Amino acid sequence: QLQLVESGGSLVQPGGSVRLSCAASGFRLDAYAVAWFRQAPGKERGGVSCLGSTGSSRQYADSGKGRFTISRNNEKVYLEMNRLKPGDTAVYFCAFCSIYIVQSRCDTREYDYWGQGTQVTVSS
Repeated sequence: QLQLVESGGSLVQPGGSVRLSCAASGFRLDAYAVAWFRQAPGKERGGVSCLGSTGSSRQYADSGKGRFTISRNNEKVYLEMNRLKPGDTAVYFCAFCSIYIVQSRCDTREYDYWGQGTQVTVSS
């Protein structure tokens, strides 16, 4: 049974940086599609960045392009977030798809395993 545990969320000032980590137990992450989603209060959960099974397909939401970077090894998925804005405030979730997907649509319905989330608050 796969378990995902996020860490790294914090309170950060606008313009700052945060690196989120997601540790997995039960599966090797480097052969499956993985992703980061986020959910702000009163809003739906949306894709932040998705990485396909082969690692050659990376997708970013427009809000994070040029600022966020997704990466992984066989045990962890990372999300490096730079030049943070108050609008980035949300609970961030990592997700795992147990079906082989070369290119993810970055849709919540593709992912069948989820972490519990970690809070990122961007405020001065």
